[in-house]
Amino acid sequence: MFKNALNLIEVLGFRIRIDPSWFFIAALIVWTLTTAYFPDVLPDQSGIVYLGMSIAAMLGLFISLLIHELSHSLMARVYGIEVKNITLFIFGGVAELEEETKTPSSELWISIVGPISSFALAGLFFLCHKFSISVNASAALQELLSYLTLVNLIVAGFNLVPAFPLDGGRVLRAILWRSSGNFIGATHVASIAGQVFAVFLITTGALAVFTGIGFGGLWQILIGFFIYMASKSSYNQVLLTEGLKGKSINALMSKVVFTADVQDTIKKVVDETMLRHAVSFIPVTKGNHLLGYIDNNVIMKIDMESRATTKVGDVYISSNAQNTVSPDFDLNDLITKMSQTGQRKMLVADKGVLLGVITLADLMEYIALRSSLSPA
Repeated sequence: MFKNALNLIEVLGFRIRIDPSWFFIAALIVWTLTTAYFPDVLPDQSGIVYLGMSIAAMLGLFISLLIHELSHSLMARVYGIEVKNITLFIFGGVAELEEETKTPSSELWISIVGPISSFALAGLFFLCHKFSISVNASAALQELLSYLTLVNLIVAGFNLVPAFPLDGGRVLRAILWRSSGNFIGATHVASIAGQVFAVFLITTGALAVFTGIGFGGLWQILIGFFIYMASKSSYNQVLLTEGLKGKSINALMSKVVFTADVQDTIKKVVDETMLRHAVSFIPVTKGNHLLGYIDNNVIMKIDMESRATTKVGDVYISSNAQNTVSPDFDLNDLITKMSQTGQRKMLVADKGVLLGVITLADLMEYIALRSSLSPA
């Protein structure tokens, strides 16, 4: 999901990562607090004081978001769901669950514990703020603790909005799932709620921009677009995962495929197979033994004059673990593998013998057909 994220540390067995986009929001937070927020709530301080307060506030928010996501991850572990990464990015943080929750109860508790932890942090910072006043601590420390109280309340409250994929949206899905017993239908309703909330954010953000509020409205629009896209993609991912349950590669793969021999020339493959039958991915075999494949990308690297003399055996891509799967390979694992490798077409083989080809298009076509015949 976050291919460019940087590994930071490991906490309680969870790998903590930072997406490069987080550095942008961190710098933006520091700049905003230094130039606007802290000068307003605590006038007549030096720029160095404001900068120090802002950096401390940003780090406090960083730790608060990390605790929020750790609470999700620890609860997921209680229910037997693995979480390998916790990633902070421009719109906050995310605990990357390896699989969907299996019961409404697990969905409810894994989701709700995040906002609970943020409320708890808000309470802790509030008590620290009150203590700092009682001991006559510096005004800078008092305002810093006040800010961290406020920001954790905002994080908790915003996440409780019943709009998928926010925590509140997942709580809504858990409730609907429990009452109806229909996981896909519950996800669909929660996703629609997420899209409606996103449109609300975008609309009110746009109004704010046009009425002169400026940057705050732009940020609201960006968050709205993120929630809209995330709610749609999350629902599509659920459709995909649920739709492929119980299906095998053997059932969905193309079993009748055109092949090329290592002795064939590239020109022959292009003229007699690719163009004639409108295919762009061709397994390469020698007798019954699978060797690999040849496709458009390989052929485009060979100039036209050389295609009549270049043999398939000289340029094909060998079969390996990145492009070849067995017929009993799990379909949802196949989706993950395609995403990680960028390989959209896979050879299917058993003990070196070609059985067929399966493509991402095959999977999408099946899901689309299944959805149209059996809507949520």
